[in-house]
Amino acid sequence: MAEPKTLADRFEEHRAHLRAVAYRMLGSDGEADDAVQEAWLRLSRAGEGGVDNLGGWLTTVVARVCLDALRSRKSRREEPIADDAPPAADGLQPDAELQIADSVGVAMLVVLETLAPAERIAFVLHDLFDVPFDDIAPIVGRNPAATRQLASRARRRVQGAPVDGEVADRTRQREIVDAFLTASRGGDFDALLAALDPEVVLRADPLAVKTASERAGAPQFAAEIFGARAVAESFSGRARGARPALVGGVPGAVWAPGGVPRSAFVFTFAGGRIAGIEIVMDPVRLRDLVEYDAPQS
Repeated sequence: MAEPKTLADRFEEHRAHLRAVAYRMLGSDGEADDAVQEAWLRLSRAGEGGVDNLGGWLTTVVARVCLDALRSRKSRREEPIADDAPPAADGLQPDAELQIADSVGVAMLVVLETLAPAERIAFVLHDLFDVPFDDIAPIVGRNPAATRQLASRARRRVQGAPVDGEVADRTRQREIVDAFLTASRGGDFDALLAALDPEVVLRADPLAVKTASERAGAPQFAAEIFGARAVAESFSGRARGARPALVGGVPGAVWAPGGVPRSAFVFTFAGGRIAGIEIVMDPVRLRDLVEYDAPQS
């Protein structure tokens, strides 16, 4: 009668898969090994009691470890050096599916480095390893629909196609953002209305609503504000500290006192006007969204 498998034996059955996932997310042999080792440490501490799908549980752990590593890397502005596709660890051979995933080489890794952390996680898990969006959503802190959008945006970047017309429209979008901020700072109500779609919707997260209510000179937010006139009234004569930035890869604005982004203005555009504004202060989302360099003094 065969000896029952130990926890370590069961973990080793998943090691090659976990390493392939981690390498695609991080682009570094050493960091991938560290992520897999962290997954083992967490499993050994927690045990597998109550875990129905050990492979899925371990993949989730590795993905979360990698997401934290990508966010930390972004905050340090460090770029990993892409290696050749890694061999399977400890002599383990991945199955045919993982061989296909591992065939994605250095060129793919270079493109993946241009993605925001949450985009990279969503794309790698779904497109390279067929993890459902319902399972990815809790990892990246989004709902399934938003997670699908992350992966779609990443996919189009990887394929070299414009994302929502961003390449062709980016200059015009920057001009619209600049006009909106100038009108806001100057209290030019008519210019604000001209920059806004009549049906514009503004949404703000709870921290943004609270902070704005406590800070003199800040725009006045509610969870949702509808219509150009109401949105313009919220911004008129305010937003003096907001500066242009790329937010989620699209022209937007940030409030960054001391050079540290504290809030992001996420714009959507339609017909040459601003059709939606989302105000984000949640620090986890900010790390994923904002590409901002503080002005040089």
